[in-house]
Amino acid sequence: MTDDITNYDAVEAYCGRLSYQPGDQLTIHVSTSSARYDVTIHRWGAERTLVWSQQGLQGTHHPTPPDADANGCGWPASVSITIPDEWRSGFHHVEVRVHDAPVDRCVGHGGFVVRPSQRTARVLLVLATNTYHAYNSWGGKSLYTGGHRVSFERPFGRGTIIRPATERDDRKARPARWGEAPDSDGQIYQEYRMANGYPGFMGSTGWFTYERRFVEWAEQFGFEMDYAVSSDLDEQPSIVDGYQLVLGVGHDEYWSAGQRDAIETYVRGGGNLATFSGNTMFWQVRLVDDRRALVCHKYAAHEVDPVVGTEHEATMTGMWCDPLVGRPETAILGAGSAWGLYNRFGAATARGSGAFTVYRDSHWLFAGTGLRYGDLLGAKEGVVGYETVGCRLGLDEYQLPVAVGGDGTPADIEVVAFTPSTNLAMGEYPASIAALDDQGDIEFIAARLFGRVDVDSLARCRHGNAVMLTCRPFGPTGGEVVTVGTTDWVFGLADDPAVAQVTRNVLDRYTGGATTVR
Repeated sequence: MTDDITNYDAVEAYCGRLSYQPGDQLTIHVSTSSARYDVTIHRWGAERTLVWSQQGLQGTHHPTPPDADANGCGWPASVSITIPDEWRSGFHHVEVRVHDAPVDRCVGHGGFVVRPSQRTARVLLVLATNTYHAYNSWGGKSLYTGGHRVSFERPFGRGTIIRPATERDDRKARPARWGEAPDSDGQIYQEYRMANGYPGFMGSTGWFTYERRFVEWAEQFGFEMDYAVSSDLDEQPSIVDGYQLVLGVGHDEYWSAGQRDAIETYVRGGGNLATFSGNTMFWQVRLVDDRRALVCHKYAAHEVDPVVGTEHEATMTGMWCDPLVGRPETAILGAGSAWGLYNRFGAATARGSGAFTVYRDSHWLFAGTGLRYGDLLGAKEGVVGYETVGCRLGLDEYQLPVAVGGDGTPADIEVVAFTPSTNLAMGEYPASIAALDDQGDIEFIAARLFGRVDVDSLARCRHGNAVMLTCRPFGPTGGEVVTVGTTDWVFGLADDPAVAQVTRNVLDRYTGGATTVR
C-alpha cells in the first residue's frame, strides 16, 4: 500500500471542487463496495467543529479509470449540499467511514475550502493546493513519478489530510535531539510511513503537515483569516483585493501564471505578502480543464513543452527562473530555490543547526523576541528544512548580509537572518528516498541558468542559504513582502516562543493588531 495507495482503503472520496462559497453546491464523490457509509464534515480551525453529518448512505462502487491521475476519476456525485451562509471561511475536512472493513482501511478523507462570500477578515490565507496535487500519486503517477498532468478530481493520498500525530518521525528534516545522529538518509521517516501505510510524499505537502499547524496556532490566539486555494487566484484575481495581508505557509512550490499575476498586481497596488514557505514558486504550471487539473513538464519542459519556440514561450511549465520563462521568483520574493533549496535533507547541511542565525536584531521582525546578533532562531524544532529559498549574498562594511542582486532581486531588500542551505546532486539525496534517475537539482539548475554543468556553475548553485528578509519589489508605492524561506517554520509555532513572536509581528504589522473587519 505504500507503493500503490490507489483504492487501498475500503472507501475513497473527493470533492467536486477545491473551494466553494456559501450558496455553491458542494459535491462529494464516493466509491465503496460496502453497503453503507457515513459522512461527517468538520471545519478545522483552532478546534474541529462539526458542521454536517449523515449516516447510512447507500454505498456504490465506481471503477477507477486507468488515467485517473491525469484526467480524474469521473465518479458521480454521491452527496450534494448547498453551502449554508453560516459556514465560516476555512478548511473543511470530509470523513467518509464504513463499518465492515479493517480499522486501518475503513475511512476515506477529502477536503475543501469555504471562501467568504464577502471579505470578513484582514488576512487571506491561500492553501497550496497546486502543490498538494503535484505530489499526489493516487490513481497512478504524480509529477514526481513520471506524470506531467495531474487532476484535482481524485482522492488525496493517504496522510495528506489527516494522520495520527507524531513528534518528529513524519518529518523529512527530522530535528536531532541532544546526542542523536541526524536522520540524513531518511530511514526513520521511511520506517514510520511504511508502518502506517503512507506514500513517500506524505511528509512533503498537505494540510496536515503544514497549513493545519499554522491555522491551529493562529486561530487559537485570535487571528481571524479568510481562506482560498491556489487555483482561486488564477480564476478570480480580484479575490485578494481589500486584504491587508495575503499569506502562504509550508510548501507552496507550484504556481500558475494567473496566480502569480494576481499576487504581483496586489503587491504593486500596495498589498502585503508574507510567505512562511520553502521552495516557494519554483515551478510554473498551467491550469487546464476549467482549472480542474494542472500541467507541468518540470525538468523536460525546455525540450517537450509545446509552447517552447512560440509566442507563448514564457508560459513554459518549467522553473520560473528559467531563461525561457524569464520571471525568476526572486523578483517578487527576494529569494529563490536556485540559491538554496535543501536543508538537513540527505547531504544538504545534514548537521546544520536547523535554525536561522540572526544578523539584524533591531529589525521589526524580531521585536519582543529578545534575540540578539548571532542568536539562533528555531533550533529546537528545526524550523529550517527540508526545503528553503535563498538569495545571492554579500557582506556590507558592517559585516551584515546584503543581497547582491543580479537575478531580478528587488533593489529595496533587507536580509535579517540566514543559514547555509544548498542544492543536491545525484547520489546526495537521502538513500531511502527516490530522486531523479538522470540528474539532480544542482545539475539541472546549473545547466539552465549558466548554460553549462562544470565545476564553476555547480559551485554557484551549491553554496546557498535559507533566508529571512523583507523587500518592496515595486518600490515605495507598492506593498511589502516578507519571506521566511523554509517549509518547516510552522513546526516551531506551538513550542518556540521566538518563532511564534516573529509570526505575530508579521500579522500585527499589517493588521494593526486587529485581524477582523470592524
